[in-house]
Amino acid sequence: MGTPELACASLAALLGAPGIEVVAVVTQPDRPKGRELKLQPSPVKVMAEAAGIPVLQPERAREASFLEELRRLEPDLVAVAAYGQLLPQDLLDLPRHGCLNVHTSLLPRYRGAAPIQWAILNDDPETGVTIMKLDAGLDTGAILSQRSTPISPEDTAETLHDRLASLGAKLLVESIPPYVAGQLQPRPQPSEGVVYAPKIKKTDGLIDWNQSARSIWNRVRGLRPWPGAFTWIEDGHGRHLLKLWGAEPVAHSGAEPPGRVIQAGPEGVLVACGQNALRITELQREGGRRLSAREYLAGHSVFPGCRLG
Repeated sequence: MGTPELACASLAALLGAPGIEVVAVVTQPDRPKGRELKLQPSPVKVMAEAAGIPVLQPERAREASFLEELRRLEPDLVAVAAYGQLLPQDLLDLPRHGCLNVHTSLLPRYRGAAPIQWAILNDDPETGVTIMKLDAGLDTGAILSQRSTPISPEDTAETLHDRLASLGAKLLVESIPPYVAGQLQPRPQPSEGVVYAPKIKKTDGLIDWNQSARSIWNRVRGLRPWPGAFTWIEDGHGRHLLKLWGAEPVAHSGAEPPGRVIQAGPEGVLVACGQNALRITELQREGGRRLSAREYLAGHSVFPGCRLG
């Protein structure tokens, strides 16, 4: 059971694992996308159909007709990765060995919808993946196995997403055989260290220049590509929305107010923050293309004293 790109790595790993037979794939219904709002299949559906695997797409996982169809398949185990719905108890009880979930954090830290983004936003030095046995709660199930990975300064939500998808897929297929054989026992999550990772909203991308340069840098990295970290710029031609794609914190002890441009040159646009400064190296004006600072400054006027925010 899965829907977005993140789940495709787990499906691919299951399809290639010896001794594991995928009898069906469950994913969200096709949704309208694009300017013409044409129905588009989920990435998991596309992969499943290419592999010749039957696809089930209930609107709700608690639908009686879907549960009956699942019973007819008699699955020994259900593997779940970013499906997009909480599963009802009737479904959790259906497979002989229960339902195992690939979660992209080191539980109990970051239960919820956006663990990858919040790990970067909160400046964590590492994160990882957890294989857990699902229960009716929100990411509260017992843990089978975990694997960690450091978060490097070069990481964004995009790069971390891809690495955790691969790491989780590998850990899933490694965990299933000993779990089914009774050699890997689920252990309850500790009650200490519980942190929630709420769904990211578009407004989370708005930069508050009163924050430290490091906090804003984490926002640029953690919200890439969506919704992106963004701000407003006031220059000689009015007020425009800017999306920041690349930046780095810089030590700075000047007295400029937060949001004021300190320097603007080929190496980047240096902006004062609540603590230190942020050098913007890649940006995009609303309606325009992603550009390096050098490219942007060749066509747009940004000068010391300009105001962001």
